[in-house]
Amino acid sequence: MEDEKFIQLEKDNILRIGIKDSNGNPTGEHLEFDLEDIELPIKYKQLLIEDKQNKKWFRDETLIIDKRQDVKGEYLSKNEEDRIKAMQTFLKKEEETYNLFLGENGVKKLLNGRKLGWTSLESIDKLIEKQILPYLNLTMDNISQKIKERYSKAVEKTKKVLE
Repeated sequence: MEDEKFIQLEKDNILRIGIKDSNGNPTGEHLEFDLEDIELPIKYKQLLIEDKQNKKWFRDETLIIDKRQDVKGEYLSKNEEDRIKAMQTFLKKEEETYNLFLGENGVKKLLNGRKLGWTSLESIDKLIEKQILPYLNLTMDNISQKIKERYSKAVEKTKKVLE
């Protein structure tokens, strides 16, 4: 189809952040953020809210387990087993929560195939705060400025037409 026409946006405004393994070698994986997605701050806020809820759930669950009478088992006591199951549920909830912001399988990409653990969450929090949020905050300011500029130009044009 030689006469087919194509169009393309000038700039895609996608932030791609490459991921390295523990040895500093690129894995070929990356996280992508649409820098013009005005829902990014809302997604981040949701991550913070759900993270707090997940931690409260886990704390409450372990308090309940600790107050129950323990029963010895062959390898683990009943309470030890229940604590492990609660931690598994907590980590699954946290992975889903972080993926809301990082994108589909974002946590798995960051962990390079390892399972999510308590210390992994702390590392991911630091990474988001120091290496992702600065780009997104700058961009949200830029988007706000672009919106102001665009609409101020539209208002000026309207004023000229009315004069």
